[in-house]
Amino acid sequence: MNVGKFSDFRDGVRDAVPIFLGYIAVSFAFGIESSKIGMTVFQSAMTSLLNVTSAGQFSALDIIEKNGSFLELAVLQFIINLRYMLMSAALSQKLDPKVSILHRLGISYGVTDEVFGVSVLKKGGLYPMYSYGLITLSVFGWVLGTVLGAIAGQIMPQRLISCLGLAIYGMFIAIIIPDTREDKNVRMVVTFSMILSTVFAFAPFLNCISSGFRIIIITVLVAACAAVIAPVREEEDE
Repeated sequence: MNVGKFSDFRDGVRDAVPIFLGYIAVSFAFGIESSKIGMTVFQSAMTSLLNVTSAGQFSALDIIEKNGSFLELAVLQFIINLRYMLMSAALSQKLDPKVSILHRLGISYGVTDEVFGVSVLKKGGLYPMYSYGLITLSVFGWVLGTVLGAIAGQIMPQRLISCLGLAIYGMFIAIIIPDTREDKNVRMVVTFSMILSTVFAFAPFLNCISSGFRIIIITVLVAACAAVIAPVREEEDE
């Protein structure tokens, strides 16, 4: 079984530099938000180390703040992070069939959108050592940004923290707007999500549902409608 050489690990670290820099900025916003709900620096750092998922972590903050149930949190994370199962399955095709389950599990820990993008575009086969280099620096950047944000959230004035907290919304807007301009299906999904969120926030009975399960319901409804109305054709995938 060929797991790669140290040079492969070094190449992975090199290719992870852009991810590392981007993760520091995004996870800094998470650190700020986690500090606002009373999480310690250690708790924030461990959350990032054990999850490594921006959407999952940000969505979990509201449940944590309101002392939601573990079941609610688990279901939410499962649905939001379901895409990583598909990414891991795709990456497994680039691995040598003789690569052990232990190595496959190690790689799956760090599969994020960005890590997947770099890995899938790498020419040739994928060696565990390359993936470990890619994941190591990426996760380090994610945790480092979280720690810096959490520390800043504890020492900075509350007004400044509130202002920096807006960075998360700016980040999401920056992600959504370009795609909504280019793809009418994405625009439809975003619009439908906003309408449903408004309904669940103000409609009688529906506004009594906890925020965590509200996100779960809206996510499933929007995804199901999008799959029926605008399915991705096989030729588009290719």
